[in-house]
Amino acid sequence: MAAESTALIDIGVLFAAVALAGVLANRINQSVIPFYIVIGMLLGEYVLGRIDFPALFGSEAIPHGSELALIETDFIYVGAELGIVLLLFFLGLEFNLDRLIAAKERIGKAGTVDLAINFGVGLVLGYLLFGAFLPAFLTAGVVYISSSAIITKSLIDLGWIANDESNPMLGTLVYEDLFIAVYLAIASALVLGGGDIGEAMGQIGIAVGFILALLVVVYLGTAWFQRSLETDSHEFIVLRALGITVLVSGAALSLGVSEAVAAFFVGMAFSSTDHVHDLENLLEPIRDTFAAVFFFWIGLITDPTLFLDVLWLIAAAIVLTSPTKLVSGYLGGRIYDLDERRSLRVGLGMVTRGEFSLIIASLALAGAGTGLAESVADDIYAFAVGYVLFMSILGTTLMQYSDRIESAVVPLLEREDETATQPSGD
Repeated sequence: MAAESTALIDIGVLFAAVALAGVLANRINQSVIPFYIVIGMLLGEYVLGRIDFPALFGSEAIPHGSELALIETDFIYVGAELGIVLLLFFLGLEFNLDRLIAAKERIGKAGTVDLAINFGVGLVLGYLLFGAFLPAFLTAGVVYISSSAIITKSLIDLGWIANDESNPMLGTLVYEDLFIAVYLAIASALVLGGGDIGEAMGQIGIAVGFILALLVVVYLGTAWFQRSLETDSHEFIVLRALGITVLVSGAALSLGVSEAVAAFFVGMAFSSTDHVHDLENLLEPIRDTFAAVFFFWIGLITDPTLFLDVLWLIAAAIVLTSPTKLVSGYLGGRIYDLDERRSLRVGLGMVTRGEFSLIIASLALAGAGTGLAESVADDIYAFAVGYVLFMSILGTTLMQYSDRIESAVVPLLEREDETATQPSGD
C-alpha cells in the first residue's frame, strides 16, 4: 500500500505544480508553456531530485533509467504521449481532408521553402559542429522541425486558430509532420542500426504504407466515423473518440510511425462529421490537462547541467536558426497571399521547437556506441534539450508580443514592398 500511496502523492505533486505554474503565468500575462517546462525541470531528478525526499522517490525514470525520480514517471510518460496525441488530434479537427487537398499547392510550396531553408542550414551547422554526416543529419532535424504541439496550443490560447495566419502555419506543420515521419524512420535505422540503409528503406516503406492507409480511411470512412459517435451520451462520445484515436496512434507507434501524425489523421477524419463541435467542447479539458503533462515531462527529463558544455553550440544555433524560421515563415505567409502583418505573424509563430526535436535527441542518446560515438551522442542530446527549452520560450514569447513586434517591423516591410513594386526610372 505504501508504494501506491507514494505514487498518488507523486501525481498530486505533478498536478499541483502545473497548477501553480499556470497561476504564475497568468499573473504576469505570459504563455504557460515555458512555465510548465521549467517547473518540470525544477522537480526533476536533476534539480530538487538531488535532495533526499524519500517519500517522493521510488520510481524508475523514463527514459534514462535512474532510480531517483521525484514524479511517478510511468504515468507521466504515458500522459505526455496522450498530450501529444490529443494536441495533434485537435490540429486535425481544424484541417480536414478537403481543406488539405484544396490547399495542397500552397502547402507544398510553403513547406518546401521551410524545408530547404531550415533543414539546409541545419545540415551545414551540424557538419561544421561535428564534422560528420550522421550528426549533421540529426542536428538538421532538431533545428528544422517546429513544435506542432506547442504552436497548436499557442494558436488556441491566443485565439489565432480562426485567423488567416493559422492557414500557412497549420499547412507547414502538416508538411513538417509528414516529412518527419519519413525522416525518423531513416534516422532510427542509421543511428540504431549503425548505418543499415536496407533497414531504413524497410521502415520507410512501413511508414509510408501506414500513412497512405490512414489517408484512404480518412477519405472513404466519413460515414463510419459519423456513425461511431451517434449517441446522446457525452460520456460515450468521449470514450469512443478517445478509444479510436489512442488505439490508432498506438498502432502507428508500434510500427515505427509517429503517433502524432496518426492522431492528426484521425482528427482530420472526424473533422468531416457533424460532431466536431461536441468533440471540441468535451475533449478540450482532457487535451489541456495532458498537454500540461507533456510540457512538464519535457522539463522533467532535462538535466540543466548538460547545457554548460554545449552552451556555445546552443547559442550558435539560436543565432542562426531563429532568423531562418522567421524568414521561411514570412515567405510562407506571402505564398498564401497574406499581407505583411499576418505573414510576419506566421514567421513569429513558427520559431518554436519542441517535441520532435526531443525525440531526435533521445534517438541520438539511444544510439550512443552504435551509430554514434558516445561523446557525440551526449553532445547532440545536451544541445537539443537546451535548444528546445530556449526556443520554446522564445517562440511563445514572440507570439505573445507579436503586436509590439508588428508595429515596429511591418512599416519597414511595407516600405520595402512599395520600393520593389515602383517602376524604375529611365
